Amino acid sequence: MIGSMLMLGFRGADLPQGDAFLAQVRAGHVGHIILFDRDVTTGGERNIISPQQVRRLTASLRAASPCPMFIAVDQEGGRVRRLKPQRGFADLPSAQSMGAASPEKTRAIARQLGVELASLGISVDLAPVADVNSNPANPAIGALERSFSPNPALVAAHALAFGQGLAQSGIIPALKHFPGQGGAQKDSHLGLTDITRSWNAKADLAPYAQAFAQGWPGMVMLGHLYHKGLDPQYPATLSRAVVADLLRGRMGWQGVIISDDMQMKAITDHYGMEQAMLLAVNAGVDILLFGNNLYWDETLPRKAFDALRGLVESGRISRQRIMESWLRITNLYASRATAARAAADGSSALYPWTR
Repeated sequence: MIGSMLMLGFRGADLPQGDAFLAQVRAGHVGHIILFDRDVTTGGERNIISPQQVRRLTASLRAASPCPMFIAVDQEGGRVRRLKPQRGFADLPSAQSMGAASPEKTRAIARQLGVELASLGISVDLAPVADVNSNPANPAIGALERSFSPNPALVAAHALAFGQGLAQSGIIPALKHFPGQGGAQKDSHLGLTDITRSWNAKADLAPYAQAFAQGWPGMVMLGHLYHKGLDPQYPATLSRAVVADLLRGRMGWQGVIISDDMQMKAITDHYGMEQAMLLAVNAGVDILLFGNNLYWDETLPRKAFDALRGLVESGRISRQRIMESWLRITNLYASRATAARAAADGSSALYPWTR
């Protein structure tokens, strides 16, 4: 159950049987995987070379895992694509481009993307971005064309359509970055992003409210965003006020919540790994994402698992809290498996999450 709360990245396009990372997967210490095409610290290749190679890689990971495993990738479209056309993968337009057309077209694009991801053994797309493009110069969102629109209603319509399209193909979408960073001035990869002045509750929460009302078929990703009116002490990822009170309480989201990369400087510049994990899990986060790419640490899988287990054994995180996440994660996995079977046999239209 503790391992299922960890999603980690690793180096290598294949994993031989004696590989140390694969051993951590086999031991149940790494529950889920994130794949990257480029290694940030070396500038070279990482996990994604070709479709055939990715299929072999994901198959080896699933064969080693003792528990239900999510294998995730950031495939938003445009500038944020880990699966690139030059590597033999399908092209995918940016969210901004999709937002200029109809939600029905966005749904169709995402449905086809889902077919491709499923064929590769990938089960989670860490998309769509639900941030409203209220600041086109935002270095993390607007400047990269990652937002569907400056209009919250259009963002809501396209984000929901994108998620539904993926779900129709048996792929889990992740709505991000809660509570909304479209108006931000900074990139949380580089430091703490303060959205106190730029955030608009009515506009920035609208895509989430609409998605939840329509039965969002995936998970929600938190952004490392600080808003002193929501929590004067902690950024969203570590905040009970944002996660438990706002997202789960007032907005009613009871599904899986995943963090953004816990190695972003917004977190690492201010918190040690154990402290950040303690705060995030007790706030209500279900899956802690460590890309192990912004910084590379060969021993991270064991360190992360031991830190989380130690927090439980010391009583600082309750066993009940771990069980809550386990149930949410396994329920989502089961619903994805059902959706995947439905997509394969042509009965997906019968299921509510595909509408």
